[in-house]
Amino acid sequence: MRIRILGSGSSGNAALLQTEGAQVLIDAGFSGRKLTQMLHEAGTRFEDVQAIFITHEHGDHTAGLDTITKKHPHLTLFANAATARAVQTKLSRRPNWQVFQTGTRFRFRDLEIDAFSVPHDAQEPVGYTFASGDDGDLFSPRRSLAWLTDLGHIPGHVRQRLAAVDLVAIESNHCTRLLEADIRRPWSTKQRISGRHGHLSNDGALEILTEIASPRWRHICLTHLSRDCNSLEAVENTFAPLRNLLSSCAFSIVGPGEGTPTLDLV
Repeated sequence: MRIRILGSGSSGNAALLQTEGAQVLIDAGFSGRKLTQMLHEAGTRFEDVQAIFITHEHGDHTAGLDTITKKHPHLTLFANAATARAVQTKLSRRPNWQVFQTGTRFRFRDLEIDAFSVPHDAQEPVGYTFASGDDGDLFSPRRSLAWLTDLGHIPGHVRQRLAAVDLVAIESNHCTRLLEADIRRPWSTKQRISGRHGHLSNDGALEILTEIASPRWRHICLTHLSRDCNSLEAVENTFAPLRNLLSSCAFSIVGPGEGTPTLDLV
């Protein structure tokens, strides 16, 4: 299992997940042209991608879907019914929807997917865990990751899932101090961002990850950083104690609009 975050932040979000039997995208929040370029840089192409898993309908997670699904009709789009309905209103044709029920586990090729509810101001937003492999297989052991962007807090059912994966991709959206000091956003927007259905702050993400601190974690990716109300330095300073606590776990801080190299879960 390998994952490459293609881009992350309020300007767009997408990731490429690869296993022996599947190549899928998680969200498609950039233009079709940009995503095609990103896949080329990752050494693949849309013709080799089979599916897109959508977390919620906001544009920074779905912007490329209309172009992509017209040009590549073979793609399967996975979403719950509420998200599929909301996304479909923005599309000029009906793609190949595969609708799941939030809270269920299902399979696609050699992936086992768990789609679960997260608290965010969208129709029915979800987080995902993806798993592949078999613990009894020496050459292809079971590996898993959790994908969590856009959530205001972490309920108990999400914490349980976080503790059981090898890689955690989670948002660390804003620095509370920088958000409060921001003069470009009205008070109502700041309240939405910092609310329980908004976005996790650096301190909020740190608190949860410190509470769980699973010995299974191999890599933590801190994503969806605000360009105006966060900084790489603020995230680095906030998470320094956790990095010391989890000395065998790698960390990636994904800057606004940036991605990661391919991360191999071995």
